[in-house]
Amino acid sequence: MSLPTAVKIVEVAPRDGLQNESAFVPTDVKIELVNRLSQAGFQNIESASFVSPKWVPQMADGADVMAGIARRPGTIYSALTPNLRGFEAAQAAKVDEVAIFGSASEAFCQRNINCSIEESIARFEPVAQAAKVAGLRLRGSISCAFHCPYQGEVSVESTVNVARRMLALGCVEIDICDTIGAASATQVGRVMRAVAEHVDPAMLSGHFHDTYGQGVANVLAALQAGISIIHASTAGLGGCPYAKGATGNVATEDVLYLLHGMGIETGIDLDSVVDTGQWISSHLGRKASSNAGNALAARKQLA
Repeated sequence: MSLPTAVKIVEVAPRDGLQNESAFVPTDVKIELVNRLSQAGFQNIESASFVSPKWVPQMADGADVMAGIARRPGTIYSALTPNLRGFEAAQAAKVDEVAIFGSASEAFCQRNINCSIEESIARFEPVAQAAKVAGLRLRGSISCAFHCPYQGEVSVESTVNVARRMLALGCVEIDICDTIGAASATQVGRVMRAVAEHVDPAMLSGHFHDTYGQGVANVLAALQAGISIIHASTAGLGGCPYAKGATGNVATEDVLYLLHGMGIETGIDLDSVVDTGQWISSHLGRKASSNAGNALAARKQLA
């Protein structure tokens, strides 16, 4: 299959990127991060999470973040909403899209939320119905779609099954997530093609972590499988608080360098993203986890 001519990048640094930080990131820093990303041209920014602050304290200021950002026309500002209470808070904060998150791994479901995959999907039905009534975009994320920290490799059939259930709930986009970053390019291609037999590939996205350094390779494998929506995190920020060993998401700078180098349009200013990656990494007190971002930043300093 030929590569797409244009790709939508869903920028996840403000939510998935920051949720695992040990020290609380100030609200004004989160707001500036979202604003910088908006100005760089992203079509969709995961900006907040309306989950219990007991479980994810880093995201406790979601409403304040949404109230403080400067919204760019045409940009979708989304938030994670695990239940109806979270949905109502997100709706009050005027998000453009709500995201529900399930797992393709039975072991992951049982270990983290004490229920089966089927029971977890059933819990999303009130959120899906509320989103439909409110006219809000609904996105579904499938964690551990390739590998699980508890059961190892996840069957293709399980990932396909959850994707079909997400589609039935009314999700307009479905994220196939390599939560622990253990997938290979061959596996990514196999799973994406299998899911695309049941869900329009235009509705599917690839969400990859770079734990084993395979993030960019897996992005390319997804593109070759007909996927044209990719999740990425500026400076490679991220990790999953519920998945032991999961490190950062694939870096947006690395993904943009790949796509632009292949002549694929994104509508995003790479230089601006590089600057933002260096800025947020400096605030967090560490070097950005982006090869392309750090190389381009060093080249700027030498110019």
